[in-house]
Amino acid sequence: MPKQPLITLTTDFGPSSPYVAALKGVVLSINPEVRLVDLSHSVAPQKILQGAQVLAEITPLFPPDAIHLAVVDPGVGTSRPIVYVEFSTGRFVCPDNGLLSRLVQREIPSKIIRVEATRFFRPQVAPTFHGRDIMAPVAAHLSHGLDPAKLGPQHESLRQLDWPGAVKVANRIEGEVVDVDPFGNLITNITREMLSGVPTDERVSIRCQDHQTHSIFTTYADQPSMTLVALVGSNEQLELAIVDESATIMLGVGVGAQMEVCW
Repeated sequence: MPKQPLITLTTDFGPSSPYVAALKGVVLSINPEVRLVDLSHSVAPQKILQGAQVLAEITPLFPPDAIHLAVVDPGVGTSRPIVYVEFSTGRFVCPDNGLLSRLVQREIPSKIIRVEATRFFRPQVAPTFHGRDIMAPVAAHLSHGLDPAKLGPQHESLRQLDWPGAVKVANRIEGEVVDVDPFGNLITNITREMLSGVPTDERVSIRCQDHQTHSIFTTYADQPSMTLVALVGSNEQLELAIVDESATIMLGVGVGAQMEVCW
């Protein structure tokens, strides 16, 4: 039996937005046999860095022939290109605005095509909704087996974004919060690799603005309810959490908050 084609959707529309349904309707009207998977619709509005992080973390878990449709597009209607891109871990249709910059840090794409062939668009293209009128139908046609070369010419390179990087010096690591997950946990840019050799007991302190805790734990349940706890999460990055509560709400901090690990 031939495999059923798979398209994932990542947007900043919000999980209950009718715009998500519009993308799905366009795809299914072209290929009703496709499987649609909502990767995330909770990217903060117009936050390309967050969308790039989501794509880099989650898309490698899918089959390598999956098509990933990503619409975080504050430049919609401008001259920014729309691209089709192939990595060993998947195929992508998205604006060339930095959404793939995290993936490019790990792997050079094998193919980049600028999407220009209007015959694969919807008949009417709204300047404010290229996700519905260009990217969704292109993804659907690709799921039907369209040769990507028919979409347009080769595109030389993808736009890169400046990523905040943590710095390790002597007995200190300085970083920042780069994401807040749906539970309110504060995800930092301090990686497990950077924490190699750092003590995990009371000798280490973790500070986020005016808030401080000690030790790096393995699970949230290692501490009682309402306790501020530091641990390395499933994405291999240090995070701060409040057991059974939202750290971002309880601490009043979010993306961009400065972090410091000292020992």
